Amino acid sequence: MHRPLRWQILTFALGCLGPFIVHSQIDPYARESIQFGYNGAIQGHAPLAGYAFYFRNIPEFHTNLTLRLAVAPTYLDSELGIRGIIGDDTDMGIGLAGGGFADSYREIRVGTYHPSESFVGHGGETSISFYHCFNPHQQIPLNGVLRGTAHFSTYDEEDDTDAAFVLPHDHLTVLLRTGLRWGGKEPLLFPSLAMELSVWYEGQYRTDDGRYGIGGDRSLKQLSHLFWGQALLAYTFTNLGQSFYISLIGGSSVSADRFSAYRLGALLPLVSEFPLSLPGYYYQEITARNFVLLGGNYIIPLDHKDRWNINFTATTAGVDYLDGLEQPGSWHSGVGGGFLFKSPSLKFMVGYAYGIDAIRGNSRGAHSVGVLMQLDLAKAKEKYFVSEKPGMWRGWAPVLNGLFGD
Repeated sequence: MHRPLRWQILTFALGCLGPFIVHSQIDPYARESIQFGYNGAIQGHAPLAGYAFYFRNIPEFHTNLTLRLAVAPTYLDSELGIRGIIGDDTDMGIGLAGGGFADSYREIRVGTYHPSESFVGHGGETSISFYHCFNPHQQIPLNGVLRGTAHFSTYDEEDDTDAAFVLPHDHLTVLLRTGLRWGGKEPLLFPSLAMELSVWYEGQYRTDDGRYGIGGDRSLKQLSHLFWGQALLAYTFTNLGQSFYISLIGGSSVSADRFSAYRLGALLPLVSEFPLSLPGYYYQEITARNFVLLGGNYIIPLDHKDRWNINFTATTAGVDYLDGLEQPGSWHSGVGGGFLFKSPSLKFMVGYAYGIDAIRGNSRGAHSVGVLMQLDLAKAKEKYFVSEKPGMWRGWAPVLNGLFGD
């Protein structure tokens, strides 16, 4: 059995810790950005937590076609959107994604990471989606989504995987997702304005279920059902420059396993379409069959140009644990803060987070630090490509203005 080297996993995993942003409608706006996020635990032995990818959305790729790409070091996620496939208000998307390490699993129980029961996973998928707008003439759109996905997963040992640990069988998972979304949020770090109410169902059917682990102590379910909903609001006070973001999300499941259950932890806002953030915790530390999570952040500018800011974050969640991953107490909370720099093309934050109820050894409380960055390449290019003839300094000035200017 091939055993990937530690340095290979460290190099590539930042781009592959979870699925990329999956939109619930075709994005009508041109976008080009680089996204980066990292959380590092100050105490304990934690799995790597982060993401890094290049994102591109081209609305007029060809006539009525929209191309969306998210490219990470070892993973590609793409969708070709076709507008007006069935009338003016129904679009279709054809998705293709795949690569290395994205299906990896990290076992965390009662605040302890177990490398001996963790393993890497690789995979690929294809999907077909239909997006229908029920109120095309209204300011806030109501979109219906129907998506079918075929995802193949294959697993391999890591250096630290116990020799007695039996990997799950390679298998195909067929997923059916449907939902209603009123409003929505752009794929941005700290959006200035957003509103969403949505409800979702996803069914997951696996072609090869059965026991795995040490002595078959855990199972892969053949059929799992997930139900969840989200309400969020982001708003900026124009007279103060202050902004807030608040989100309430809750989910339930039937016949969930380690691969389909909800996993909460860390502060990585763009790691997936529905990030279940818990500041100060390990990434995906809490595994739940059912949960409710309330969280948000508040940003206060420190200068009159709103470039330097302080960000405060708080999250709390009540969970019903998956069997075999229980721990004392069913409530988890985390808080954090950081310094945020904002320009038209760059958002960059360094921060600290404290997991109030996270278990570390015989006590509770966990500390972590993090970095979040979004570079809007389209806006940076606007600043860079100017008609003025550059001198030695002026050749650098547009670049710096694009990143740090007003």
